Amino acid sequence: MTVTPAASAVLPDRVVVGAGPLTVEEVVAVARHGARVVLDDAALAEVRRTRGIIRDLADDTVPHYGISTGFGALATRHIPVDLRHRLQRSLIRSHAAGSGPEVEREVVRALMLLRVATLATGSTGVREETLRTYAGMLDAGITPVVHEYGSLGCSGDLAPLSHCALALMGEGEVRDAAGERMPAADALAAAGLAPVELEEKEGLALVNGTDGMLGMLCLALHDLRGLLVVADVAAAMSVEGLLGTDDVFAADLHALRPQPGQAVSAANIRKVMAHSPIRESHRTEACTRVQDAYSLRCAPQVAGGARDTLDHAARVAGYELASAVDNPVVTPDGRVESNGNFHGAPVAYVLDFLAIVAADVASMSERRTDRFLDVARSHGLPPFLADDPGVDSGHMIAQYTQAAIVSEMKRLATPASVDSIPSSAMQEDHVSMGWSGARKLRRSVDGLARVLAVEVLTAARGLQLRAPLEPAPATGAVVAALTAAGAGEPGPDRFLAPEIEVAHRLVVDGTVRRVVEEHTGPLA
Repeated sequence: MTVTPAASAVLPDRVVVGAGPLTVEEVVAVARHGARVVLDDAALAEVRRTRGIIRDLADDTVPHYGISTGFGALATRHIPVDLRHRLQRSLIRSHAAGSGPEVEREVVRALMLLRVATLATGSTGVREETLRTYAGMLDAGITPVVHEYGSLGCSGDLAPLSHCALALMGEGEVRDAAGERMPAADALAAAGLAPVELEEKEGLALVNGTDGMLGMLCLALHDLRGLLVVADVAAAMSVEGLLGTDDVFAADLHALRPQPGQAVSAANIRKVMAHSPIRESHRTEACTRVQDAYSLRCAPQVAGGARDTLDHAARVAGYELASAVDNPVVTPDGRVESNGNFHGAPVAYVLDFLAIVAADVASMSERRTDRFLDVARSHGLPPFLADDPGVDSGHMIAQYTQAAIVSEMKRLATPASVDSIPSSAMQEDHVSMGWSGARKLRRSVDGLARVLAVEVLTAARGLQLRAPLEPAPATGAVVAALTAAGAGEPGPDRFLAPEIEVAHRLVVDGTVRRVVEEHTGPLA
């Protein structure tokens, strides 16, 4: 699965954990770019204080969940003192039951960082040395091997987090900073870290969170913000190349329906199309078309609606980043209370929402691409943008690739959060499936980047075929960037897959956005 780097955000190289809620950008900085993790001194003091509360409860004759009892449906058993370290080890070993392909390094690092952030609140009751060692694994680039399947998105992302906790104990397998797979004990030793022997409550504290799904949500938010700007650029290129009108993107028209994302998208398209000789060439009475097709005219409504959904998802992520998710938790006044905050529903819902809007933005992009290829709708362009139609097929199959991706994205838009399979002998009788929602969203984000890349590539060829008319300065800059990289120029058929990959790279590495913004100023 290809990861989509975002285009324009400036990311920190050092992230302080425990001084306040993390931001999406900080999560991305650590997960994707290896930013250093620093633990806040005041947070460490609170960790030491609340650990004292757990130690006191460990000596209590009254059973306390996660401290002196079993877990889940086995919580009715009181565990004697001499078995409590074994209790915590057994929890991690038994719950590290994932299966399937390895999860991407950046996802594992994101969930590790978010677990460190919760541990640093002091609400979980872990020891300072446990927290320091976990953070040390991140800084050393030690990434536990986590598998695709194992989380139901409730009681935390149990299996993924357990594989990380297993590595903290010096067991299981990890990848080092160079990506080499090795036993966890060897990687810890090489980094100068000692394996942790878990004490009361610590095993539970290490696995009872929504960190995996939240980490993937943060990565998706970061990436989708960049891709929605590219979607506006691609739409502008297509409207221009298909001899459409930019009049429908006027600010006063969009003010009549004050959806905030729609106004932003329309403004972006106006800026990208500004000063286009191609557009001016048909601003005459000879142009008899009254309205463009929906995929051109309604681009701001779709991409704008996606932006508003993204903003909602970002608010949910912000609440979650400010949370301490564990069960039981140590409250600020010293109580240790059971709760249901580990249920992933709030995160699961927005993960599903984002998969829906990504699929719809991609669907509209594919429709615009198809218009370029149909001689009946392209307004004077050759069939399939081919050099010698019949001998050459042009971009015919590039659209097939788009269509295949869009079809898969529509399947991925089926919500995961509406499903629930009871577990733990019916103790955990409703689960969120948020991890599954996050996994399919990652595929959807990757698909959107690829669909947009094909549209950009096709629109660039269409704009070049309008010569001697020149495109707008901003769209022309995209065409120039593509041709400089060896993609997009008209001519006889050639091996097309590498050109699609070039376009994809320029989309995901921020080049398309950057060259446009050199002419338009910042796009939102």
